[in-house]
Amino acid sequence: MSILQLKLLGFSGKIKILHLTWTAFFISFVVWFNHAPLMLMIMDSVNLTESEVNILLLLNFALPIPARIIIGMVVDRFGARISYSTLLALSSLPCFAFAMAESFQQLAWARFCLGFIGAGFVIGIRIIGDWFPARQVGVAEGIYGGWGNFGSAAATILLPGLALYFGAENGWRYAIAATGILSLAYAFIYYRNVEDTPPDVPYLKPRRSGAMEVTSIKDLFLYICTTVPLYAAMSLLTWQLSTPEADLLSTPWVLAINIIVWTLFFVQAYQIVEINAERLSRPIDSIHHYPFKQITILSVAYLMTFGSKLAVVSMLPMFFFTIYRETQAVSMIDAGLMASSFIVMNLIARPAGGWLSDKIGRKFSLTMFLAGTSLGYYLLSFIAGDWPILMTISMTVLCSIFLQAAEGAVFAIAPLIKRPITGQIAGIVGAYGNAGAIFFLALMGHVAPSTFFIILAVCALASAILARYLEEPKEFITEIMPDGTVVKIELD
Repeated sequence: MSILQLKLLGFSGKIKILHLTWTAFFISFVVWFNHAPLMLMIMDSVNLTESEVNILLLLNFALPIPARIIIGMVVDRFGARISYSTLLALSSLPCFAFAMAESFQQLAWARFCLGFIGAGFVIGIRIIGDWFPARQVGVAEGIYGGWGNFGSAAATILLPGLALYFGAENGWRYAIAATGILSLAYAFIYYRNVEDTPPDVPYLKPRRSGAMEVTSIKDLFLYICTTVPLYAAMSLLTWQLSTPEADLLSTPWVLAINIIVWTLFFVQAYQIVEINAERLSRPIDSIHHYPFKQITILSVAYLMTFGSKLAVVSMLPMFFFTIYRETQAVSMIDAGLMASSFIVMNLIARPAGGWLSDKIGRKFSLTMFLAGTSLGYYLLSFIAGDWPILMTISMTVLCSIFLQAAEGAVFAIAPLIKRPITGQIAGIVGAYGNAGAIFFLALMGHVAPSTFFIILAVCALASAILARYLEEPKEFITEIMPDGTVVKIELD
């Protein structure tokens, strides 16, 4: 299957859905990261301290963890058209609130709420999986994720100039508000131009909401255990916000939030058991079976890839500046340009990872890309001030290619596990990516950069070994239509 066979220059049928949906994801990323390139202006305007800035950056990753799980259930129930349109429209409200904020507290609450738009990723995974045949789903999901993710880079490139165009000390406010207007306007465009499935194809929904149905007692316990790291990440974030450096939450607040977090865990665990108890008390037809370990393995892989990417992107500019400022007179601007080589490869590498998964095998591709990521991070651990800059950039690009391709390979598999619950599957896998960002950002502050890269290399290698236990569908997947008919969907 060639990428050219997708006829990306067209704008009808499934290609229209792809373009409209990656654009929605692109806009959601612009809104999600609209504060980062304007932070110096915001600091001066609202008189923020460095610790308050760090808190705002952390709050940006707090809500997407539960939000992706919630949105996964919503999209499976109501479809992508309503879900994405509503998310984009509602997210414009905290965006406007952030633009009008006059204090740190107002900025913090608005930024916390804006994190919900990061869940939009899950919606696109479902609709792309429904519109594209299995032979093309890897490359289509790769284009969706790779091109949409570039919204964060676009925000970095465009918003500072837009703020300067508006001028004066409030230029950043107008730039932030402009992204909110864009999100609100596109919500209407998306709603008017998208359908959840191709003509004459029914939308497959889960029979019950609140949790996924599993097919064995072992999978039931694995499902519950798989949710634990997500709540642990929220507890870790709570602790980070209470440290002397952040000093946002007092001890009573930390205790209260943790009680709420783990109460929610037990509520979800109860829902998982309640929804599956009666079903598992009797034999389940083999046609309904799917191995839940697929979801767990993909979640760990995405924690490693997307999570480490967010952490590395946040530290690379300062890392390059620190090691090269004396030996090769690199400025902060130069260091930022060097670091951009890590993220810009997302445009090409993630679609390529999905395409190769379609072409040479999903399990093999994911394993290969994770192993390459391990090698890339290991090489980055040796970077020193006497290295030629070109060599450093080459190693950075090499690592990035494998990392972003692995992200594409993860979501070349996820939509093929069980289509009626694709949104919930993508919700858990995507939430693991945000949890990984919190874990790795917390780790980064306690070890040297070289040690940090070695730890990432070990984690990537462990993920590659775990990926060998995936069970890749070889010939077809079977789905049951709403009218009870059985349909076999060919994969090869």
